[in-house]
Amino acid sequence: MEQTFAIIKPDAVADNQIGGILAMTEAAGFKIRAMRMAHLTRKQAEGFYAVHKDRPFFGELVEFMSEGPCVLLCLEREDAVAKWREVMGATNPANAAEGTIRKTFAKSMGRNCAHGSDSKENAAIELAYFFAGNSLQ
Repeated sequence: MEQTFAIIKPDAVADNQIGGILAMTEAAGFKIRAMRMAHLTRKQAEGFYAVHKDRPFFGELVEFMSEGPCVLLCLEREDAVAKWREVMGATNPANAAEGTIRKTFAKSMGRNCAHGSDSKENAAIELAYFFAGNSLQ
């Protein structure tokens, strides 16, 4: 089994979409191995998204991710990274396939309701960032 990291972002939490997103996640065959709600500090958001620090959207992304609580998840299933990205849908909800999380819940490319690791390597890094010291077996 493979694990991946996911976030239900502040926009979805504020709009009471946690249950709907979790239902779609479980329906896609994921086991939720860890989950916690957190209100990221600016420093945490900057650290997590440091890979984007030179991009023009970095400041806006950090502001968005620290504006309210989010739900941090460790998800598990076969081929978890690729499958989660498929279930989430395209970053821009206008381009996301019908039935995906972003097509169903996202408002815009910037407020796209969910995050998912883009590789096995990044999943391990992102899980360690938010679930350091936890056993995710």
